[in-house]
Amino acid sequence: MTSRLPATMRQIGVATRALIVFTIGLGVIYPLAMTGVAQVLFHGNANGSVIQVNGKDVASDLIGQAYTEQATKDGKPEVDADGKPVMVADPLWFQTRPSAVDYDAMGSGASQYGPNNDELLAAIQQRRKAVADLEGVDPAQVPPDALTASGSGLDPQISPAYAALQINRVARERGLGVAEVRQLVKENTSGRTLGFLGEPTVNVVTLNADLAALS
Repeated sequence: MTSRLPATMRQIGVATRALIVFTIGLGVIYPLAMTGVAQVLFHGNANGSVIQVNGKDVASDLIGQAYTEQATKDGKPEVDADGKPVMVADPLWFQTRPSAVDYDAMGSGASQYGPNNDELLAAIQQRRKAVADLEGVDPAQVPPDALTASGSGLDPQISPAYAALQINRVARERGLGVAEVRQLVKENTSGRTLGFLGEPTVNVVTLNADLAALS
C-alpha cells in the first residue's frame, strides 16, 4: 500500500491541475472571448436584436407582437363572458399573423390542429372576415398568412402581399401618404435567404417601430 501511495497522489495532483486549467480555459477564458467577439462583430444580435424608438427599448426584431386595442360597444369597453377585455386589431398599426401562444415569448408552438380540424376551419373563417372588414376588401383577397399562425407562434414576419393589403388603411388612419408608407414597407422587406431559399418577408415589428418613430 505504501509503495502505491506516491503514484496515487501524483495522479490526483495531475487530475487537479487539469481540472483547474480546463475550468479556467473553457469555463472563463473561452466564454469571455466568445462574448467579446460577439459584442464587437454582432453587437445587435448578441444583445437580443433590441429595437429602440426615441432612445427607449421597445421590442426585439426576432419576436412578434400583437398590435391590438380593447373593443368598444355602445361607447363602452367590451368584455367577454368571463369579464376579460375583448381585443381587436388596432387600425393604426400593421398587423402580424395570428399566434397560437399570443406572442408570449415564454412559450413557443403551434395549435397542433390538422388541416381538417373543425375549430381551425372556423377560426380561419372568422379571421378572414375580420381582416376583410378591417381592410375593406373582399374576403378572397386575404392572404393565407393572415389566417394561420406560424410554427413557433412568435415569428414577426408576414408576406409582402399581406403588408401591401394594409398600406392604405395605415396611411389613412395615420394621415400619411400612401407612397410614404409603401416605402417603409419596402425598407423592412427581406428577400430570399441566399437569394433562393424561402420567400420574401416583411418584419412587422421593425416596420411598426419605424411608424412609431415618425410620430
